[in-house]
Amino acid sequence: MSGFPWGRFTVASIGLMSMGYVLMKATTPTEEQLYNEMAPDLRRKVDAARAARMAREAELKRQVDAQVKHDADPEAAKPIWADTPPAGSK
Repeated sequence: MSGFPWGRFTVASIGLMSMGYVLMKATTPTEEQLYNEMAPDLRRKVDAARAARMAREAELKRQVDAQVKHDADPEAAKPIWADTPPAGSK
């Protein structure tokens, strides 16, 4: 045998990682706590960024919905390269 105390090493490693996780959870503020501690000018910037992100997401959702409705037609869903070429072209 190698003589290395694998059992104690495993227990010590798990204990150290657990202590680090508990310390992180105890000291890291939640998003709400962080937002409440911000200066008013930073809150306005965060609110503006949120509003812009929500507008982008709403626009994207509108585009996706329009595309899904368009894709209901199986002929429109086919890729362009799958069309048969016209008779006179090479």
